[in-house]
Amino acid sequence: MGVVLIRSFILYIVVIFGVRLMGKRQLGELQPSELVITILISNIATLPLEDPDIPLFIGILPILTLVCYEVIMSWITLRSLRMRRMISGRPKIIIRNGQIEQATLQDLRLSVDDLMTALRSNQIFDPAQVQFAIMETTGTISVYPKPEYQPLTQGDVQLKRPPQNPPAVVIQDGKVMEKSLVMIEKNDAWLEQRLAEHRLTAEEVFLMLGDSSGACTVIPRKRGCAE
Repeated sequence: MGVVLIRSFILYIVVIFGVRLMGKRQLGELQPSELVITILISNIATLPLEDPDIPLFIGILPILTLVCYEVIMSWITLRSLRMRRMISGRPKIIIRNGQIEQATLQDLRLSVDDLMTALRSNQIFDPAQVQFAIMETTGTISVYPKPEYQPLTQGDVQLKRPPQNPPAVVIQDGKVMEKSLVMIEKNDAWLEQRLAEHRLTAEEVFLMLGDSSGACTVIPRKRGCAE
């Protein structure tokens, strides 16, 4: 039992290391080659766990080899447009000026249900409202509505506001994020003053958000929660 636990932990570390090397992507954003590598790694990692007689090295070596292949392939595709097109394909327009490109849908083997689901996820229920819809190489669909169906922005009403960074997490689970303070151009004295206003210490804060204007949101830690 102990051997299985140790082997599981080692393989877990190796797989996490391999995934980190390949970069951070969500499952729906994986390129075809990345998806293949991910599936192969998950299958290979289970073999030494299911059969303790298989040497652990036999499971680790293929995983590291596949990760190296993916890193090398990523380096090549980063520098070669032709290779990138061969492996990842090209984005394709599936709706143009409100008209569905039916031949393109057939080539992509995309059903009408799939298309409508993607449009509804973008708050669009009528293809006629779409200026362009593009099938990306990751399999996601990007939608650009026609101007009359786009939400009103500050630029449309010529309202100018100074640029401002979004709020940053200043305290998380009682721990002060020093880098966040630097990002919002604040110091420890400002933090202590804000905590004093709420009669809290940093350890008593579950979450605190702050921005460069000095505004902040403080959520105290509930009593009884683990620290």
